[in-house]
Amino acid sequence: MFADFSALTSTQWAIVSIVVLTCFSFSVWTILDVWKRDFGSSNEKALWMQICIFIPILGALAYLFLGRKRGRLMK
Repeated sequence: MFADFSALTSTQWAIVSIVVLTCFSFSVWTILDVWKRDFGSSNEKALWMQICIFIPILGALAYLFLGRKRGRLMK
């Protein structure tokens, strides 16, 4: 049912690690970007934060294409 992870070579582990780290970094970046922006209402900011936390990759992509334009950077 599950793959045998001990059969992975070191190159495959490196590729998997880089992909996971990239996805994690992208999600963290979007969460921090939501934190730094003003959306006019705290409800919209909280909604984007929850989307980015609970649906990491899809939420981050949705925020990048839809939500980032709605907020303005706070000084």
